[in-house]
Amino acid sequence: MQVSIACTEHNLKSRNGEDRLLSKQSSTAPNVVNAARAKFRTVAIIARSLGTFTPQHHISLKESTAKQTGMKYRNLGKSGLRVSCLGLGKYSGVVAERLMTIAYESGVNLFDTAEVYAAGKRSSLVITTKLYWGGNKVTHKMLSVWPSIEIVRAMTHVINQGMAMYWGTSRWSAMEIMEAYSVARQFNMIPPVCEQAEYHLFQREKVEVQLPELYHKIGVGAMTWSPLACGIISGKYGNGVPESSRASLKCYQWLKERIVSEEGRKQQNKLKDLSPIAERLGCTLPQLAVAWCLRNEGVSSVLLGSSTPEQLIENLGAIQVLPKMTSHVVNEIDNILRNKPYSKKDYRS
Repeated sequence: MQVSIACTEHNLKSRNGEDRLLSKQSSTAPNVVNAARAKFRTVAIIARSLGTFTPQHHISLKESTAKQTGMKYRNLGKSGLRVSCLGLGKYSGVVAERLMTIAYESGVNLFDTAEVYAAGKRSSLVITTKLYWGGNKVTHKMLSVWPSIEIVRAMTHVINQGMAMYWGTSRWSAMEIMEAYSVARQFNMIPPVCEQAEYHLFQREKVEVQLPELYHKIGVGAMTWSPLACGIISGKYGNGVPESSRASLKCYQWLKERIVSEEGRKQQNKLKDLSPIAERLGCTLPQLAVAWCLRNEGVSSVLLGSSTPEQLIENLGAIQVLPKMTSHVVNEIDNILRNKPYSKKDYRS
């Protein structure tokens, strides 16, 4: 999982209106972040905030959904929480508020944040945030070293105190999620309701095989991120790494190496083969990729990470492509990708 390097501070209002500081993260050196990419666990806190957020064009979420966007809403796992099937993930900088406005007016009600994302204005929406990095003190160390029972107890306390409504996990293995669920049931605590997992055309195993089994066993839903594989599926890397691209930056050397590798070249060739399908459906390659993620009804919401309004508007357009994702089109895509994971039972409807 790519971790942004930034100085952020997030406040979440509890039900009695009191501001509670969830985390404060100082800037982190690139080498530290890249070293941490190998494996770690994150806790996602899901809440409804009561802050103030005014859409630029004063369009209500209901009006936007019904008249303009066709946004779909799905339950988060087997919980009663309804979230938009497209959410806004990583957003920062001076355009953050503009991105939030565009997303809100497009029917998005799910905004994902983290310790290392830029903070944004919050309204009575579904807000998620993540805890992982911690602070400099021994008691603030990363969650990877915490026993599951302590994490479950802490999240239960957060919910009981009114600071959040639900909690979930990010980048946890199926075994770790089951352990947390078992601990919660054994000690009468609150189990996680979702797992945030990477999911895109070239990353399928966990979301299509492991998480459906967890959903049917314990009700854990899937909230997915990186539908464009850190930009690899954007189409911009078909002929190498452009100088103005993210992969050309020094701090994204790992992404460049991934793109120019033998496997990366094979992926770009597959994307070229997918382009005619996108053209036939009247959409862009990124829209096709996002709609492909959405066609999996086991996915509660796909988090979009956009750095410009233009990118966000394009990606939100995937909701219009979703009705075109027939079984025939999906099979065409599978025949090109040739990476469909084996599953004893197909949980997709």
